[in-house]
Amino acid sequence: MKTLTRQLKAKQQANETIFVPYIMAGAQGLDQLADEIQLLTEAGASAIELGIPFSDPVADGPIIQAAGLRALENNVTLQKIIQQLKKIETKTSLVIMTYFNPIFTYGLETFIHDLAETDVKGVIIPDLPHEHQELVAPLLKDSDISLIPLIALTTPKDRIPTLVESGEGFIYAVAVNGVTGTGRNYQETLDEHLAYIQKVSDKPVLAGFGVSSKEHVERFRKSCAGVIVGSKIVQLLSEGKRAEVSTFIKEAVSK
Repeated sequence: MKTLTRQLKAKQQANETIFVPYIMAGAQGLDQLADEIQLLTEAGASAIELGIPFSDPVADGPIIQAAGLRALENNVTLQKIIQQLKKIETKTSLVIMTYFNPIFTYGLETFIHDLAETDVKGVIIPDLPHEHQELVAPLLKDSDISLIPLIALTTPKDRIPTLVESGEGFIYAVAVNGVTGTGRNYQETLDEHLAYIQKVSDKPVLAGFGVSSKEHVERFRKSCAGVIVGSKIVQLLSEGKRAEVSTFIKEAVSK
């Protein structure tokens, strides 16, 4: 069992709320990345998702898009992020969220090889369909890096077990149709949808997209193992409100 799967399953079995904050790597400058990771770790993050800036972020809402543009203006690249991560030591597993194009440009084998020299334990590639997993999955087979699947609200019910079976680390359940962002309204059938995914999954299911309050966290904990929070964290960090980030996470993971 890979490290990320083992760590998060242990939290799930202990009935702890799994909380994965998302940040855009380099949005405040790469020199701030180590401090941001430390802040999130000390606040109680279960793992930390690092977004890679990309010029065509089809799944990102306005807040994360803006953060990505700031990072690109700072000349942040996937290569520079990985070089920075090689210098950072953290007890909290890191998860890279990137579109396929930056990895392809980097070189798939080189990308996986370089990640092995960091504390990255998972990869999310939102525009890589399950049918094309063979482009990446074989390269990860003998590594300690999990390929994390996404399941959308529109995913046919009979397809969900297949996606769950192929995934590692955790299952990313997209809680809305569309892009990321705060202030989203959730469908009435969402809780049933999440509960079904968790029922057929032997790995923790985390709800993401639009999660921005303690009330959201409490709601989703009734049907799955935890949450991923992006836009709210990214917005607070962009405003320099690190104390509010810490408070939000601490309150969300407290029983």
